[in-house]
Amino acid sequence: MASAPTKELPAHVPADKVVRLDFFARKNFDICPQEVMIPEIHRTLGPITWCSNIFPGDHGGWLLTKVDDMHTVLRDPDNYTKKGMGKFAQSIGEDWLVIPTETDPPIHGEYRKALNPFFAPQKIAKMRDELQERATRQIEEFKDRGHCEFVEDFSSKFPIYIVLDLLGLPQERMAEFLQWEKDIFHTNDFDLRSRSVRKVADYLREMIADRRANPGDDYVSGIFDYEVEGRKWNDKEVFGHCFNLFIGGLDTVTSMLGNIFTYLAKNPDKQQELRDDPKKIVLAVEEFLRAFAPVSVFRIAAKEIEIHGQKIMPGDYVGISTPIAGYDPEYYDSPEEIRFDRKAPHISLGFGIHKCLGMHLARMEMHTALEQWLTLVPPFRVAEGFQIEYHAGNILHVPKLEMEWDV
Repeated sequence: MASAPTKELPAHVPADKVVRLDFFARKNFDICPQEVMIPEIHRTLGPITWCSNIFPGDHGGWLLTKVDDMHTVLRDPDNYTKKGMGKFAQSIGEDWLVIPTETDPPIHGEYRKALNPFFAPQKIAKMRDELQERATRQIEEFKDRGHCEFVEDFSSKFPIYIVLDLLGLPQERMAEFLQWEKDIFHTNDFDLRSRSVRKVADYLREMIADRRANPGDDYVSGIFDYEVEGRKWNDKEVFGHCFNLFIGGLDTVTSMLGNIFTYLAKNPDKQQELRDDPKKIVLAVEEFLRAFAPVSVFRIAAKEIEIHGQKIMPGDYVGISTPIAGYDPEYYDSPEEIRFDRKAPHISLGFGIHKCLGMHLARMEMHTALEQWLTLVPPFRVAEGFQIEYHAGNILHVPKLEMEWDV
């Protein structure tokens, strides 16, 4: 699961605290990360370790394994910055920020003040019927044939339709957009990642210019009226927010749904528990968020700091892996068990000031998907003879899931 590093270490990094993890390999495995890799990380690593491949392109950084330490970092924007965290702009020689994701206080609060009303629970609740209709329409296309490839037929489309509608982007280009997203988030080839960032940037700039010239009633046209520090958002800010919605909306919920339905297809008793009592779906979503969170994020040390006696230098990346957090045995009782009555807090949708802007929409998408599947599709299982592969990296997901059911 771990091997020796291949790059030269910074002077302040002890050699005995260095690992290279399959968990961040950004490739497919035939073992489930939640069942094998993450428990091994908790068994074998201390609370802070230098992981030589924690960031795409085999860039190293500190990996935290304890939820309490993650909380400390996530609530401390003075010592840990998000500015430029994803290296998206830097990778193409530019200097914009992903908004609000890569911003720090005080301006972060200004951006959130402008954005929060649109993503508020009462606003998202109005989308419930649309989500249900979209999910039902997709499921009706394949439910009577008794099988599907879940990622292609459902999870790669359901949440993405919503985001494309929100941004007013053409649904017919979905496959192209998904390929750009895949080449940004699911590769260890930093050059390929950079080329895909450029494609997204060029496309979004063209789209934004068109909306400025021909504003409509879409979300992007509305951004032009947002204010920060007493002025309208500038072009870099509008672009940075559109980039955030594009990359965030085209991956996270898709990956999460794949992880959830893989588990349910492999565990008919847990699937039946939700069928018998659909009211449990609300808490089940929270338990699934804890157990199958897909995303590892980062902070950058702004000052010299110590964590558990280890010196962290300015510029060091500090990894906050929500999948690893969900299995911290010091924070959760029997974390390997999936219990729909757990009611345990998690950081899978962020923590502190940087809680996910779209967290209410993400929850509703997951709830709707579970509700409609369990209503419309008989008990489903992994298709006979199909071998599941799991993608381990900065976003854990199942690339393909063949399922079947009796009709």
